[in-house]
Amino acid sequence: MSTSDVFHLGLTKADLQGATLAIVPGDPQRVEKIAALMDKPVKLASHREFTSWRAELDGKAVIICSTGIGGPSTSIAVEELAQLGIRTFLRVGTTGAIQPHINVGDVLVTTASVRLDGASLHFAPMEFPAVADFTCTTALVEAAKSVGATTHIGVTASSDTFYPGQERYDTFSGRVVRSFKGSMAEWQSMGVMNYEMESATLLTMCASQGLRAGMVAGVIVNRTQQEIPNAETMKQTESHAVKIVVEAARRLL
Repeated sequence: MSTSDVFHLGLTKADLQGATLAIVPGDPQRVEKIAALMDKPVKLASHREFTSWRAELDGKAVIICSTGIGGPSTSIAVEELAQLGIRTFLRVGTTGAIQPHINVGDVLVTTASVRLDGASLHFAPMEFPAVADFTCTTALVEAAKSVGATTHIGVTASSDTFYPGQERYDTFSGRVVRSFKGSMAEWQSMGVMNYEMESATLLTMCASQGLRAGMVAGVIVNRTQQEIPNAETMKQTESHAVKIVVEAARRLL
C-alpha cells in the first residue's frame, strides 16, 4: 500500500470500512484461515509479523490481524487498530494446559490473566487486573458450546518467554531462574488453566482504556503429560478454536 495511517500495520482507516471488531491471532498464517470462514475476504497488508485481512459477517466488516508472539508486538497491533477504530478484540490461539483434567482438544476461555509479562506494565501498574470483558467472555463461551466443544473457563498465566517463564527445562542451558522455579506447581495449586504469551498485555491494555477484549485458546498439549504436541492434533484444535472465535464475533457485532 502506498499510504498508511499508522506506523506498523500498513493500514488506513478507510481499509477498515467501519469495522469496530478485530480477531487477533498470533500467527500470521492463521489470518487467512479465519478470513476464509467469513464473507468477502480480502487481504489488506503484510508487514513484519502483522498480516491483516478484512472480511464480513452478516454484512458487517471484521478485521483479522496477527500480532506475532508476545506482549510487545501485541501492544503495537492493539494500539494501532484502536487508533483506526477497533473497539473489540478477540484473541484466538493455541495453548499448553497445566491442569490434569484438561484434555488436548479442549477449549479454554480466559476470564483473566496472571501478568507474567512486562509490556502490560507500560499501560497499568501491576495492581491493575488483566481481566477480560464480560460480554466478550460470554460470547466465546456460548460460541464454544454451540459447536460442542468441551470448554473450561478460568485464569491463564501469560508469560513473556516460552521457556523459563513457563518453567521449561528442555532448553540449551537447562536452567530456570530462582523466581520461576516451582512456579508451575504454584499456578496449578491456584487453579490456573494454562500458559500463553499475549493475553496479559491484551487484557490489561483493553481493560484500562475502555476497550473490550476476550481470549479463547485450543489446547494442543497438556504439560502434566507431555511437552511436544502432535502435528495433526494441533491442526484440528486450531481449526476448532478458529470456528469458535468467528461465531463469537458474529454474536458481538
